[in-house]
Amino acid sequence: MKGKQAVLDSILKQGMLPLYFYEDAEVSIEIMRTLYKAGVRVMEYTNRAKEAFENFVVLKSVQEAEMPDLFLGIGTVKTEEDADSYINAGADFIVAPTINPAIADIVNELGGLYISGCMTPTEIHLAQQHKVALIKIFPANVLGPGFVSAVSDVFRGQLFMPTGGVDLNYENINGWFNAGVCAVGMGSKLITKEILWNKQYDKLYTNTVNTLQLIQSARQV
Repeated sequence: MKGKQAVLDSILKQGMLPLYFYEDAEVSIEIMRTLYKAGVRVMEYTNRAKEAFENFVVLKSVQEAEMPDLFLGIGTVKTEEDADSYINAGADFIVAPTINPAIADIVNELGGLYISGCMTPTEIHLAQQHKVALIKIFPANVLGPGFVSAVSDVFRGQLFMPTGGVDLNYENINGWFNAGVCAVGMGSKLITKEILWNKQYDKLYTNTVNTLQLIQSARQV
């Protein structure tokens, strides 16, 4: 795994963590290439179907050959077995929809970054006990920016990133950053089913460049 601080710094600088999965390995590769071309230097592939592991191995090979400065992590990791498999396959960081202390301990021992999903103050406290530097607020569309504002006062200094409720418009993105998040997770709103099905890489490129600009504008307010 790559060093915890290096990956975290890249996410903070970028202000966004793109995430996606697609059954077709070639399409998955082209999505990665397009995101990279648009300026993305850290992204998450998600462990959402049986093809995910084989695809990730291929993606990692392409990333190492073509994009050595890209951090490629794996998401939707819920078990220790999956964590071990993906770490051995070269995952630069681990993302989960839940907080699993056993996985946190595995990643911490390797000096890597574990981003755990949390929905309650109790889960956030548990994550902090296991040295989780960046917490994914999930599902963000249910919790909203108001939740982040409230828990930020209780857990001062904790880094938060909403996932599953961030839209591609300035008002929404600005609302999240005003609430105190350090970055936003961007999944199907950025890498839509239409883009995946129809291989609309030019559209993804434009949307990604625009979203990165929206994030920078929101941060300057």
